[in-house]
Amino acid sequence: MLPKRKEFFDLLAAHSERVHAGASALQRLVSSLGVSRQDVAALVEEINMNESSSDKIKADMINLLHKAFVTPLNRDQVYQLTLDIDGIMNTVQDVAMVVSDYGIAEASRASHELAAMTVDACSRLTRALASLNESSRSQETMKLCEEIERIEEKSVAVMYQAIKALFDAEGDEVAAMRALRMQELYARQEKVLRASKKAAQGLEGILLQTA
Repeated sequence: MLPKRKEFFDLLAAHSERVHAGASALQRLVSSLGVSRQDVAALVEEINMNESSSDKIKADMINLLHKAFVTPLNRDQVYQLTLDIDGIMNTVQDVAMVVSDYGIAEASRASHELAAMTVDACSRLTRALASLNESSRSQETMKLCEEIERIEEKSVAVMYQAIKALFDAEGDEVAAMRALRMQELYARQEKVLRASKKAAQGLEGILLQTA
């Protein structure tokens, strides 16, 4: 049986929903730093579970692309978009691993801000992919992609300002080690937004080709 057009869009939507769920768990993880170690551990596990679900959806999409003679969108672009969406989830997991492995026990204002930006960008990507199957909503979808790109641009400024503040402050060796850990956290958080921007740009390419 040939796969139905709807299957491709359903998988893309489900994939982005897993990523959004992971981003939401990451925001709650950041909020739990310095508050509850038990919540931090549980949220790291929740993010890992979302990453496993994301991998399963990616495998289902690749399998669908292999067996389909005809696809509703350019096959290579769908494949790349699938990898890009999965890349966001992988970077979310990387942030959780930094928190766990480096024993980060506090969250700064910048970290909270980057976490909120991540949820915002992933929410917009989920909405954009949900409307991909409706040509009448292409302008709305394109606008959401542009908004994701602007969020990422703002996140770069937040990251650099936060890193600058870390090293502008004088301190002892312990403070210096904390600064290095926080620098890594900020960089990983911004990487999630960079991955979101990459997925949005891939989606824009699909929209331009089908216009």
